[in-house]
Amino acid sequence: MNAPQTDDAWPTDAVEVGRIVDAWGLKGGFKVQTYSSDPQALFGTKRWYLRPADVPLRPTALAAAASPRVPLPSLLRIQQAKEQGAVVVATAHEITDRNAAEGLKGARVFVSRTAFPTPDEGEFYWIDLIGLDVVNRDGAALGRVVGLIETGASCVLRIQPEGEGEERLVPFVTAFVDTVSLADRRITVDWGLDY
Repeated sequence: MNAPQTDDAWPTDAVEVGRIVDAWGLKGGFKVQTYSSDPQALFGTKRWYLRPADVPLRPTALAAAASPRVPLPSLLRIQQAKEQGAVVVATAHEITDRNAAEGLKGARVFVSRTAFPTPDEGEFYWIDLIGLDVVNRDGAALGRVVGLIETGASCVLRIQPEGEGEERLVPFVTAFVDTVSLADRRITVDWGLDY
């Protein structure tokens, strides 16, 4: 029988949202470089989960043994977080001085997907698009979304066909994307198999 999940347990829907890049101030503050231009997911929760830079999301005993370093707390209970220039600066109950904050440098920051703000109609988080199947208007399978590329003006879907096919790049704009169904895990696009 599995033990019930506590608030301190690693969330099953954890999403990496940034990395701690430095200490901030003398009283344990730290700087986080976020992966999004809008860090609302960090502000939507007071529980941030950490992993060292070189340890996988679900570390194995071998990986943990190969990382002889000061152990990171796996959970930070955030007191305050705010944007400051290109980073987010934060304080946590567990980090009380600059030395402890410097020990966090390089740590990967995760939050539960449920902490993300609800997107507006027609807006999607990249994490929700990755893994969706893509078909064209004729129902022909183009592949699966394996990532996105930010181009400035818009985003581009990276679609990997099944088998050995070459990756397709489809702009994620209304001119080419007809529908996105998260429930059906499918994106329908106006895109030919020979493009």
